[in-house]
Amino acid sequence: MSDKRWSLEQSTAWGEKVGWLVGCNFTPSTAGNQLEMWQPETFDPETIDRELGWAAGLGMNAVRVYLHDLPYASDSIGFLNRIDQVLGIADNHKIGMIPVLFDGVWNTHPQLGPQPEPTPKLHNSIWVQSPGAVVLHDSEQWATLHHYVVEVLERFGQDSRVLAWDLFNEPDQMDRTTIEAGTRDQKITAATGLLAKVFDWARSVGPSQPLTAGIWEYDSNLTPVENEFSSFALGESDIISFHHYGPGNDLATIINGLQQYQRPLICTEWLARSEGSTVDNLKIFSDQVVGAINWGLVDGKTQTRFPWRSWWEEVDEDEPWFHELLHSDGTPYSEREASIFQQITNNTKPKSDF
Repeated sequence: MSDKRWSLEQSTAWGEKVGWLVGCNFTPSTAGNQLEMWQPETFDPETIDRELGWAAGLGMNAVRVYLHDLPYASDSIGFLNRIDQVLGIADNHKIGMIPVLFDGVWNTHPQLGPQPEPTPKLHNSIWVQSPGAVVLHDSEQWATLHHYVVEVLERFGQDSRVLAWDLFNEPDQMDRTTIEAGTRDQKITAATGLLAKVFDWARSVGPSQPLTAGIWEYDSNLTPVENEFSSFALGESDIISFHHYGPGNDLATIINGLQQYQRPLICTEWLARSEGSTVDNLKIFSDQVVGAINWGLVDGKTQTRFPWRSWWEEVDEDEPWFHELLHSDGTPYSEREASIFQQITNNTKPKSDF
């Protein structure tokens, strides 16, 4: 465990200051992946502003947003300025941001430039990992990632519009597009090795916000699986973040188990209706004062209203929505769900300035 990890007192003070965080994983509906969100040719502040306004209308005060190392490598100044622009847009709606620096999920070979069109009815069909598999498995190429982490945190590490830093999303994930790049053991070792470096690089900057890496996998007792990544993340994170796409009873059990760490808890991914993770779970998060960041806001090019199983079987266009809350015109997928958000968040403490 790093001696630079926040103390329990520091993490508790942060939690008291920001209050209950509720929001979504946000990609504008006009972007199918992180590169389309951040490359200058497809950066779309007008849509970002409109859709974050809808998020605020639901009572949200936080968004989790995926960055990517390649736009930084291509044009660091422009990339950082676009992040600043999005932070400003979100702040105008009284929404803070949790940036995600790296991601271990879906397509393993990201490339700058025009992105392919999404495959119809396929969940996250063009989403890309960061870094790609070639860089992940070659530590001699991590110097560029070091510069990326340090420069992003030097620019925004004291910025009150940033709530926390999520350093690496599901780094050991083995979805169908990842298996071709190596075994689970190879990936978990490489990814945890990179994550250790990322914690060191981030802490060398001394940000005012907490650092975290979320656990996402559980055993039959609903406790975090014991593997290299989960143990490291739980031992190093300043605040505890986790994912859960299951029923409310299971969610309550997981929360109860994670409370042993005595640090603020944020569920940084949830809402998968057919898996039992429904908007009704928002009350559990509220009652336990556990941050709740659901997957998705507006139906768009990520196509995550379609389920995970769209990767291995045909799904119907009128399939009940998996993720997402709003149609492209801002109307709710479910008026009942929108009312639950608005009622529960009605007394939400606004985001504090640090």
